[in-house]
Amino acid sequence: MNFWDMVTGNDMTKDMKAFDSRAKKLPADYQAAWKKINTNLWQHSDFTGRNLMPILDGVLGLLEESAADGQSVQEVFGDDIKGFCAALAGEEGAKSYRDKWREQLNSNIAKKLGK
Repeated sequence: MNFWDMVTGNDMTKDMKAFDSRAKKLPADYQAAWKKINTNLWQHSDFTGRNLMPILDGVLGLLEESAADGQSVQEVFGDDIKGFCAALAGEEGAKSYRDKWREQLNSNIAKKLGK
């Protein structure tokens, strides 16, 4: 990846287009689940969103394998896709900008209090 692509986000655009083309090959119910997952995961991104690229790739791989095995979306994710996304982002360590700001604020207050 060259510097210009990294600065402008072209690398992420290429990745997202590749993810979308992979998702279009899935059955309709899996495509709908992918859209919900994609929407809900972006709430857990950092400023650039680069922290979500490996997570999105893994989730799409899970969808592809599950569709190939003939499982339903309900069997894979259950009823709470939003909760799945929150748990996934939390386990993978995808901290949002709010989490980083919260940690920074807490450390600054601890320094001021002398702890």
